[in-house]
Amino acid sequence: MQKIGSITIDDTYYPGKDLYSDGEIEDEMLDIAKNVPVSEYNRVIAERKSWAILYHFSNVRENIVQSMPITKEDSVLEIGAGCGAITGVLARMAKNVDAVELSMKRSLINAYRHQEADNITIKVGNFQEVEQHLEKKYDVITLIGVFEYACSYIDSEQPYAEFLEIIKKHLTKDGRLILAIENKFGLKYWAGCREDHIATFFGGIEGYSKDSYVRTFSKNELAHMLEQAGFSEHTFYYPYPDYKLPEKIFSDEYLPHENELNVNHRNFDRNRVRLFDENKVYGELIRAEMFPEFSNSFLIVAKGV
Repeated sequence: MQKIGSITIDDTYYPGKDLYSDGEIEDEMLDIAKNVPVSEYNRVIAERKSWAILYHFSNVRENIVQSMPITKEDSVLEIGAGCGAITGVLARMAKNVDAVELSMKRSLINAYRHQEADNITIKVGNFQEVEQHLEKKYDVITLIGVFEYACSYIDSEQPYAEFLEIIKKHLTKDGRLILAIENKFGLKYWAGCREDHIATFFGGIEGYSKDSYVRTFSKNELAHMLEQAGFSEHTFYYPYPDYKLPEKIFSDEYLPHENELNVNHRNFDRNRVRLFDENKVYGELIRAEMFPEFSNSFLIVAKGV
């Protein structure tokens, strides 16, 4: 155990070394977390011109959960907390947050940037091991950009199904799973963006290789997996332009209007090609009532009943 400010880092199940890292940029991010006040993050993002710093420190990341049904009565389990882009807003919204993260370096970044919060505990280690020792059930469990990696850290022939089943047993009777993930058939991939994780053109829509360490899914595939795991009540939302830096979040009750989706050419992390005008294609999809199937990302709130 160690304390950073008001935050407890529980390293009981930490394997002793970080099993993944983005390299030297994480040292730079740790320095930012230690020495730069939150109010200065946007200035640092503008100065450094780094996708990693934008992704991990932008307050726009928080939009993905700010409208979710989380209250000060709720205990939250955040799986895959990373550098804490979502941890802080969860702590402000909820009674307490247990954040699970495999990397110690990222956990330190998370702790330093939120060190004044007294309702966060960071548990460092592989979730499959940490979860065996969780002593309570949670009102909310979040998987923000995590579910796609299940085959990398759930030792099972069906890691995605088993991941959902494990999560369900840690929810209270009325507990909710909040899941955000890219859509395998998101329009940006057809238009010429590389697959977010494996960096190839059409890598997801052509079907991932058998040895791929990551997979994303279509809306129907996700709905089927949730139902099979006992999450029979689930609602889909559609972050735009995606769940990473969402400016708007649509729902089946409020879908976009024609000419509303015009932030389609930003691509900060790697180069892309442009095979067609996404604005025009979105217009056609909206008129054909097909936008949900081609949304770049999904945000899902699921319950078992």
